[in-house]
Amino acid sequence: MSLKILVTGGAGFIGSHIVDALIERGHSVRVFDSLHPRVHGEGGKIPDYLNPDAEFVRGDVRDYEALKKAMLVVDVVFHEAAGVGVGQSMYQVTEYCEINVMGTANLLHVLANEKHHICKIIVASSMSIYGEGKYTCNQCGVVFPSLRREEDMREGKWEMPCPRCGAIAHPAPTDEDKPLHPTSVYAVTKRDQEELFLSIGMAYKIPAVALRYFNVYGARQALSNPYTGVCAIFSTRLLHDKPPIIWEDGNQTRDFVHVSDIVQACILALEKKEADYQVFNVGTGRAISINEVARMLAGALGRELRAEYPLKFRAGDVRHCYSDISKIKKLLGYLPKVSFEQGVPILIEWAREQKCDDLVEKAVAELRNKGLTT
Repeated sequence: MSLKILVTGGAGFIGSHIVDALIERGHSVRVFDSLHPRVHGEGGKIPDYLNPDAEFVRGDVRDYEALKKAMLVVDVVFHEAAGVGVGQSMYQVTEYCEINVMGTANLLHVLANEKHHICKIIVASSMSIYGEGKYTCNQCGVVFPSLRREEDMREGKWEMPCPRCGAIAHPAPTDEDKPLHPTSVYAVTKRDQEELFLSIGMAYKIPAVALRYFNVYGARQALSNPYTGVCAIFSTRLLHDKPPIIWEDGNQTRDFVHVSDIVQACILALEKKEADYQVFNVGTGRAISINEVARMLAGALGRELRAEYPLKFRAGDVRHCYSDISKIKKLLGYLPKVSFEQGVPILIEWAREQKCDDLVEKAVAELRNKGLTT
């Protein structure tokens, strides 16, 4: 059955890939996007990659009337619009809360107060809401530590101590039942988006799904945005023959998931009733160190890796967090198809053809001026 689907943030990195997949499946798609200069550059032009078969509406989720109009005659909403960037969120607090929380509130206010035909809502949540991932301690079993102590990190004690006995804890796959402990403004707003969607969905019997994206990479990332994902940031540095800046010792780990697998999860969330009113991790279940990411990207570019290790840390950074994807595999049949080894060459092939500015040092200086890094 063909549906009319609204994708907020549909001209962005992940949203545009979702748009392509929906159109390929015969759905009618409306894109609602502000073309924010942080993502689309000054002037905010519609990107060349945006599917020409999609209806494009330029608008901001903070504009209630514009959003309400965009939601007319729509069956499903994918809410991908968000201010993205952990570090920047810590000093652009108002903007991030306005876009992520109030923008989401506007969307849900329409559902609660206006006539509509919407029968499903899907929101892009984030692994950042977990804070630190799940850990195990040889003596205490499963533990959920919060942030590391600043005095330990100043001494180069990077690994996570057990919050009960103080011994070094070991990272474990993080499942959806892990208590949430967001450590940045961005993470708090993503938690708010998720909980708002689920609460309004339950109250008004509109099936809602929250997908907790892990570290997404792939073509169409905003390479000039120094607050985007680490794969894009490192790629930009390497393309400019500059060393990637690696915080701590580089042995911290994340779960890197190719954008095509994010799209797979989104389509499953749309089509499967088993997804309704549920929260799902979307990742690969594999932990990869930041050092390994830098090595693989440099190798794909044919460059010798000369990373810069300031042996410093950023406020709110977590040590280890990677996904347990048992739930989404069992309920929806999700199975990641692109390994990091397969995805990196795809990213690099695309990145080579892009024009991008290296603004990383400027971003680091901003963080330092705000007292957010040592």
